[in-house]
Amino acid sequence: MAAELTAHDLIAQHRPTLDQALEAIRTRAYWSPHPEHPKAYGENGSLDMAAGKAAFDALLGTRLDLGQPGTDDWVGGEVSPYGIELGVTYPHADLDVLLPAMKAGQRAWRDAGAEIRAVVCLEILKRISDRTHEFAHAVMHTSGQAFMMAFQAGGPHAQDRGLEAVAYAYVEQVRTPDTAEWTKPQGKRDPLALTKQFTPVPRGIGLVIGCNTFPTWNGYPGLFASLATGNAVLVKPHPRAVLPLALTVQVARQVLTEAGFDPNLVALAAERPGEGIAKTLATRPEIRIIDYTGSTSFGDWLEANARQAQVYTEKAGVNTVVVESAGDYRGMLSNLAFSLSLYSGQMCTTPQNLLIPRDGIRTDQGPKTFDEVVADLARAIDGLLGDDARANALLGAIVNPDVKARLEAAAGLGEVALASREVANPDFPGAVVRTPVLVKLDGAKPDAEAAYMSECFGPVSFAVAVDSVTDAVELLRRTVREKGAMTVGAYTTDPEVEEAVQEVCLEEAAQLSLNLTGGVYVNQTAAFSDFHGSGGNPAANAALCDGAFVANRFRVVEVRREA
Repeated sequence: MAAELTAHDLIAQHRPTLDQALEAIRTRAYWSPHPEHPKAYGENGSLDMAAGKAAFDALLGTRLDLGQPGTDDWVGGEVSPYGIELGVTYPHADLDVLLPAMKAGQRAWRDAGAEIRAVVCLEILKRISDRTHEFAHAVMHTSGQAFMMAFQAGGPHAQDRGLEAVAYAYVEQVRTPDTAEWTKPQGKRDPLALTKQFTPVPRGIGLVIGCNTFPTWNGYPGLFASLATGNAVLVKPHPRAVLPLALTVQVARQVLTEAGFDPNLVALAAERPGEGIAKTLATRPEIRIIDYTGSTSFGDWLEANARQAQVYTEKAGVNTVVVESAGDYRGMLSNLAFSLSLYSGQMCTTPQNLLIPRDGIRTDQGPKTFDEVVADLARAIDGLLGDDARANALLGAIVNPDVKARLEAAAGLGEVALASREVANPDFPGAVVRTPVLVKLDGAKPDAEAAYMSECFGPVSFAVAVDSVTDAVELLRRTVREKGAMTVGAYTTDPEVEEAVQEVCLEEAAQLSLNLTGGVYVNQTAAFSDFHGSGGNPAANAALCDGAFVANRFRVVEVRREA
């Protein structure tokens, strides 16, 4: 069958977008080709929203046949955190059949070159974008995110991160020219002359190990970085969040086929309940790149045991905010309340520890004691979430029983400044929705250290009393160095304190946000401009996205000939 997407058409359609992405990562200015508002998609506004919901509903209880080779079973079992059984089944693969089939298409994909690979990836992203409403429901009902967050983070923001990875991949591949004429003078003798050819070559098959909370946002950077650099990609979703990545694989296979490439360049590896195939896959000799988001323990295992692969991990950290003084006290409280509440704290970037001098802080509303700051923050969170409809829209649902258990246990770790409460969701009675708990700890007591020096993933935050701002800065340093941090925040009106915090973050490689009081929050990052993680502390060994994230997914092979 002839290809339906010609190279000329793909370049004509997508090269302008690629060029804009290249300019965005150069300038770090705001840019996105993917609208954040649901009504911006299609020409029918709310009708398109309804169509997306209908498309998602039509998937429930069906078999998602991807046409992959080596399918030996059909597996499923996803249950939405909102209480709905999805009932979708997916192909289970015989790896000894699937992996060789994936490698078979790599030669033509390699020979296509960086530009063709980039525009094919952009066509995949465009088709995903066209189905953003459908994908939003798939993300919502696998991650527990509220709809608007699932729409934005699981849709346009995830697509931005995928496009960003493609842009970085393109830059790194074209840094070296395709050919060069090399001439070395030899004095009176004829010069030495060579023609040199340089080809980016893929490492092999990339494995993307998906996470439960942000299946597309965390999955797309690795998927598109590996694909754009010539590698086949095997997607192993989290067993509770298969659907969004399975739909992504479906779209990618369709586009690859229409563009004249082997669809098996992208495949899905769904697993039976309790099968745990990630370790088996991660150590297969065919797997040469691994992208992983999840627990520190398994991330450490991958780094230690997947020796044949280039491993990129985003694990866990203890995110910290230093509160020394505030020029806009109300703005600080409002900003922190939102940051601690969004998606029930189930983000790798959510602050956990708030380090506050026990003697209090200076503010534009006068001095505030430690207890007053904590009480005011508790009231800000309570006010933000006091209306159940608003609370549901911000909190989403608790993603799994482990998060609920940690939330319930946290109340016994110290003095509760704000107790968690149950929120009913009238649209989804089966959803487990809880407001955050805020616990006061004395940083000088050894028994408190076990709590604040460990990640407590979920809607749990600790207000830690420290003896001075100097102690806060040193505790920040130790926390980042020993436990890692995806984000650091600080509130201060003192230039010396600001410089001290900044120096810690520069030395320990942690991303810092200072004095946020408006509509930008410490736990949010913008593609093309912000780096998600740094790759320089224990929380992650890579940043989304920089040159280092893509450059080692391929090597340059040189062929020399005498001219």
